[in-house]
Amino acid sequence: MDARTRILNRIRRALEGRPKALLPEHPHPPFPEDPIPLLLARLAENGAEPHLLSPEGAQALLRKLAQGLPGVAFGQGVPTPFREGLNPLPPEEAPLGVSWALFAVAETGTLALSSADGRRAQLLPPTHLVLVERERVYPTLLQAFQDLKELPSALGLHSGPSKSADIGQVMVKGVHGPGRLIVAVLT
Repeated sequence: MDARTRILNRIRRALEGRPKALLPEHPHPPFPEDPIPLLLARLAENGAEPHLLSPEGAQALLRKLAQGLPGVAFGQGVPTPFREGLNPLPPEEAPLGVSWALFAVAETGTLALSSADGRRAQLLPPTHLVLVERERVYPTLLQAFQDLKELPSALGLHSGPSKSADIGQVMVKGVHGPGRLIVAVLT
């Protein structure tokens, strides 16, 4: 008998006769048919600046945010119309980063960003604009994962601007990433 089998047998014997843990009830009532209002509310609760915009409205928001800036860092998945007329900069030099979300979760106000989009554009600029398509907003994380065809090599889950109270219990924004998170849900 190999070591793995011996260890698993010991665990099984130790667990014999113990009651099984009961799973808690789902903490939230059934989700509404449209998860967008819940997503926008949760994002705002988490300190983000949510917007429900047409693609043209999101482009206008991006132009307004980029006004007066030397340039913008773009994630690889950001479509060409959002890039037009803006000076691309490396993420370490850009005051604004723009990313395309893989999906969003209404229950927690979370954005899922693929590593394939470029993690530096997501984390280095002090302000981050994330674009997510309405069709890619799910009520729960489970539903999002069930709909995904394949996972990227790494997945960043962002639920608001970066913040930490590690030192002296004083909340500081922008410590481990952008201090300002703006989200445009594209209708």
